Amino acid sequence: MSLIPYILKHTQLPEKSIANTVALLNEDCTIPFISRYRKERTGNLDEVQIGEIVKYKKQFEALEKRKLAIIKAVEEQGLLTSELKLKFSNATDLTSLEDLYLPFKKSKKTKAETARKNGLEPLAKIIMSQKSDEIEFIASSYLSDTIENEDDALEGARHIIAEWINERTDIRNQLRNQLERHALLTTKVIKTKKENEKAQKFRDYFDWSEALNRCPSHRFLAIMRAEKEGFIRVKIELDDERALENIERRIIKSDNSCIAQIELAIADAYKRLLFPSLSNELLKNAKEKADTEAIQVFSKNLKQLLLGAPLGEKRILAIDPGFRTGCKVVCLDAQGDLKHNETIYPHAPQNKSIEAIKKLSSLVDAHKIEAIAIGNGTASRETEQLVKRIHFKNSIEVFVVSEAGASIYSASKIAREEFPNYDVTVRGAVSIGRRLADPLAELVKIDAKSIGVGQYQHDVDQNKLQNSLDTVVESCVNAVGVNINTASVPLLSYVSGIVPKLAENIVSFRNEHGPFSDRNTIKKVPRLGGKAFEQGAAFLRIKNGANPLDNSAVHPESYALVKQMAKDQKLPVSDLIGNGSVLKNIPLEEYCTDTVGLPTLEDITKELEKPGLDTREKAKAFTFNQNIKNITDLNEGQLLPGIVNNITNFGCFVDVGIKESGLIHVSNLADTFVKDVNEHVHLHQQIIVKVLSVDVPRKRIQLALHKN
Repeated sequence: MSLIPYILKHTQLPEKSIANTVALLNEDCTIPFISRYRKERTGNLDEVQIGEIVKYKKQFEALEKRKLAIIKAVEEQGLLTSELKLKFSNATDLTSLEDLYLPFKKSKKTKAETARKNGLEPLAKIIMSQKSDEIEFIASSYLSDTIENEDDALEGARHIIAEWINERTDIRNQLRNQLERHALLTTKVIKTKKENEKAQKFRDYFDWSEALNRCPSHRFLAIMRAEKEGFIRVKIELDDERALENIERRIIKSDNSCIAQIELAIADAYKRLLFPSLSNELLKNAKEKADTEAIQVFSKNLKQLLLGAPLGEKRILAIDPGFRTGCKVVCLDAQGDLKHNETIYPHAPQNKSIEAIKKLSSLVDAHKIEAIAIGNGTASRETEQLVKRIHFKNSIEVFVVSEAGASIYSASKIAREEFPNYDVTVRGAVSIGRRLADPLAELVKIDAKSIGVGQYQHDVDQNKLQNSLDTVVESCVNAVGVNINTASVPLLSYVSGIVPKLAENIVSFRNEHGPFSDRNTIKKVPRLGGKAFEQGAAFLRIKNGANPLDNSAVHPESYALVKQMAKDQKLPVSDLIGNGSVLKNIPLEEYCTDTVGLPTLEDITKELEKPGLDTREKAKAFTFNQNIKNITDLNEGQLLPGIVNNITNFGCFVDVGIKESGLIHVSNLADTFVKDVNEHVHLHQQIIVKVLSVDVPRKRIQLALHKN
């Protein structure tokens, strides 16, 4: 099977769309560029569909690479026939390919190999022919210095037969099917670890049994973590008697003395070879499936977080709160540059609240502050209450901002290079303030895995997780667009076609020559060639430049087309932009060419109507219930305001203003079946919850989504 039919089989997308998308990928085009600016070639595929093509393209290439390696290995053994080569070449997945290769694998010394060296393979063939009723007598003719008696001869022959059974593709597939449908995942607690304090969070799984195919991803990963940490033992169980009967039906065809030997060989093959191998394979596949689901949850959460509501270019005072060490305060200008920093001590043990209030009031006046951002960590609630007691001259909105990952950023190389003369506390406060202004621009500086919006992110395949999160960040950055004259190197690095070294070159060029005045100037950046410009130019915005199109998502390759539209309307391009009444009456069909169709033309007119529009919502201030300060203040039946701070497959966690987050289980999200939690809530959404139960010793809070 060739590449295009392979992808078609797995995606069911139009063949022409797949072929054209593969061609674009082979031309080093990125997913954001293809989905946005090559709609005619792809048949209007979106990023998700193109991502599926990328996934199966890589899968096919890995399969083909493995085929070549296997064919070469078998050929070197002198065992490759044209028929065998065809079988390898026609394999459609890695599992069937490895099954075909199994008889040719060079493994460590096996019982079957020893039996062959002792000359027992002919005896094994006689037994498998099932034609003799005197197999013990026949076995006596195979005695030697190493084979002392008939029992030894028959045992050696059985080892060879067991290996043959293990290598039979039909038997392996039959057992796979049985395992997939009926296998039980069982656990047993390790008695010496049962009372371990760290083990208590896994106590639900100390003696657990469940059909593996019904075990949700979060539970499977929790069980695997408990085993990894040494608290339980995990194994797969199956109806062994039924499995053996199924194998026997495929092999036993007569009724003579050979059958007893074959039955023993089948039992040996099952217990020693087939079941251990295929149960491990089953667990591996279950782990991969659980990883995929967990990564999808993480990716959805990250996307929502990155596309969180920005406050925009405002002068912000940011506070990283604390008790003993005080609250670090920074003042940022509208571009996010640090203008002032100091520490105040309003809380215990210093309790200098009056001095702190005076200082904050004077800083707000001096720096013309428009908003205040407070980190949501230690002393957050106390600091928020203090700030709201202050009577500022102007109306100042107060926001509580997630600190997740801020400490990672403050100690990073990026932060050290940006603020070499400031310590980690100042950098952390700056990050909090910038997150309020633009979550996307700030969060891209942090390793996405450190933000903490997933489930079991440390237990899943780290390479797959990283690739998925990088794809999400790239998608979000390009969906919003980047101001090339203010963007940091990390932010620019996620722009389509711009690799980290090019991002560094862009910033260096900007520092040396001043702001970019138009998109053509971008071509002057060292090592930024035609392909990088083609892929990235439309995602790089220039505000207040000479060409108004430079602050839009219109690709430079379409500028001439826009100019023609404006000319036909007897207007300059600047007057066409934002002119909805004119734009909606332009006959787009007249501008179609062999390469530009209605999808692109509709995108262009939509963009011209509101150029550079930020589709993200505007940040809104939020206030928790001021009477709720710790978990003991919660009572069953209370209605409380809260903010969704994490989403999983089994529900969402909600910050109600105390240290512990409460859980809204999927069963308490709606009156109907919940297929996808994201269809009911989104990250950082402000909601009202009802307290269902409070378990103070275990610090667990059960909530329900309150329907207004």
